[in-house]
Amino acid sequence: MESRFSELRQKLTEALERNQVRAILVSGGIDSGILAYLSPRVKGVTVSLDGEGEDLKYVSILRDSIDLDVTIVKVGVDEALFAVREVVKILRSFDPALPNDLVVYFGMREAKREGLRSVMTGDGGDELFGGYSYMQEIEDLDGYIRRISRSMGFSSNRIGEHFDLEVRQPYLDQDFMEFALSLGSDVKIKEEKGKVWGKWVLRKAFEPFLSPEFIWQEKRPLEVGSGMALLRRIIAEGITDEEFEEKKRVYPVRFLCKEHLFFYEIYRQEVGVIPRPGDGEDRCPGCGGGVPHGKRHCKICGWVG
Repeated sequence: MESRFSELRQKLTEALERNQVRAILVSGGIDSGILAYLSPRVKGVTVSLDGEGEDLKYVSILRDSIDLDVTIVKVGVDEALFAVREVVKILRSFDPALPNDLVVYFGMREAKREGLRSVMTGDGGDELFGGYSYMQEIEDLDGYIRRISRSMGFSSNRIGEHFDLEVRQPYLDQDFMEFALSLGSDVKIKEEKGKVWGKWVLRKAFEPFLSPEFIWQEKRPLEVGSGMALLRRIIAEGITDEEFEEKKRVYPVRFLCKEHLFFYEIYRQEVGVIPRPGDGEDRCPGCGGGVPHGKRHCKICGWVG
């Protein structure tokens, strides 16, 4: 197994050599943390809402262990809420997961302000190595990962384009992806010390080089680690139950929560009418927009089938 760990480290190092940049968005999670470890001269950028969120703890651990030069971008609540409108316009989406995209938006905005032209992200690590908890319930995980690997897309690409930044994603490097797909799910989701972990092989490969507290941390969404999840409560408190129920009857959208409604009304103002399905698309049951044949996720409303 040690030879497998060594090969993983070598393949990822080679992917980084093909995707060199001057900055990396560091979430505090292991995917970006490993990339930062392998890129000692790269500038780190971390986003936090009002200095909150668990990411800061893990970024601090990483900074101390690898001497990472990192800028902490502290965003105020009002500033974050104001930026929702810009992110909706960029992505042309009112996906309820938008607070995650806010983290990427502020990180890339900072990179642009610092005069950087390229930025690295840890996109793809969870998808390729079974990092999401729901993956533990998938019977044919290897087949599932192969399928999603053919069409993975991330909001960081569109946000980077907005800021005229070149976005590099080493986990999505073609050669590295082929290597990751060659690994079986038995080493991606595996028990360690009485607990089942996603990304087991990735954790074990870099366990000798990063602190145990860092490498064996729990998976958490960007919005949680950055503190952006607080926006959900603030938005929901501004919409009464009566208003929510009334607008659910008026609008042609299946709202998952009050924040979803909030994002949709911004979408109506900034983007307009939801486009109807085109050729090669099915009708989204959540919003009526177009979803490519065979896909289960609507990029407009966030519906997942």
